[in-house]
Amino acid sequence: MIVNMSEKATEQEIEHVIERVREAGYQPHVTRGVERTIVAAVGNGRRHEIEALLVAAGVENVVAIAQPFKLVSRQVKPERSVVNVGGVSIGGAEIVVIAGPCSVESREQLLSTAHAVKRAGANMLRGGAYKPRTSPYDFQGLGLEALKILREAREQTDLPVVTEVMGTEDVDIICEHADMLQVGARNMQNFALLRRLATINKPVLLKRGPSATVKEWLLAAEYLLSGGNDQVVLCERGIKTFETEMRNTFDLAAVALARDLSHLPVIADPSHGTGKQSLIAAVSRAAVAVGADGLIIEVHPCPERALSDGAQSLDFAGFEKVVRAIAEPLRRRVGSARPVPVETKA
Repeated sequence: MIVNMSEKATEQEIEHVIERVREAGYQPHVTRGVERTIVAAVGNGRRHEIEALLVAAGVENVVAIAQPFKLVSRQVKPERSVVNVGGVSIGGAEIVVIAGPCSVESREQLLSTAHAVKRAGANMLRGGAYKPRTSPYDFQGLGLEALKILREAREQTDLPVVTEVMGTEDVDIICEHADMLQVGARNMQNFALLRRLATINKPVLLKRGPSATVKEWLLAAEYLLSGGNDQVVLCERGIKTFETEMRNTFDLAAVALARDLSHLPVIADPSHGTGKQSLIAAVSRAAVAVGADGLIIEVHPCPERALSDGAQSLDFAGFEKVVRAIAEPLRRRVGSARPVPVETKA
């Protein structure tokens, strides 16, 4: 349930409603907007007591939350959230670009990539230290050594670092070295991990699972927010369908839908979403066109030698071309509409 306070509600009236929400058996979550305050009653309590607040002083109306995800919903927070990662704002006016290798393979490999993606315009650096692999015989990552290399890359380039966390036992050590923790697609419904990440003071990048609905994805985010961590960024990275030419089917509509249903920033992963170097530029532009707040792209000094995901990794020149392609304005005519003249100052 949501209790919308009136514009003229006093602080005393707001505190009264918060206390009544607690007494009704709910957890109050307060959103203070520019014009008014919203008090969300989250959990299982006595609904009739919340509905009765309609007659309380300072209350404008009481409405039910339509979706099972409460704190993630735009009903609770109509304004879009902006998540700050080491000085980079995700969800603001700028399209944030996160780039780097799938796996940290060596100090030389990562540092050269970090400097190259920064020159090309990347805002953040990605790199896997712990790698979830389908086969137990594939490269599993360098672990702590990779985390130290990532930290050194951040010190040299000032690029905030995001890396994947696979288990609760790795959370503390990753927090010491990274600016943002990524929950990979395979762990989207690892609820023990989500509950642990809800307690940390670090942003979380939550990838959609390959078989997850948008509702399940947003409910996974609800675990984080309900546990106390509202620094959450959603990432669409493709889902499994009958298509076999691509690694996954990139769900453009899910990017738009997640932004429609939730106030959280949404970024896109065209590398995993397609699995093909040749499609990354086109899918990146499409994702931005439907509202993505950023992109996460795999870049490697020599993709053919990559220990993981070489087929979907760009080399340095390829990444620079993609960044330019995304930044270029739309140059094609749309229907029969005449272009609107741009006013310029004399």
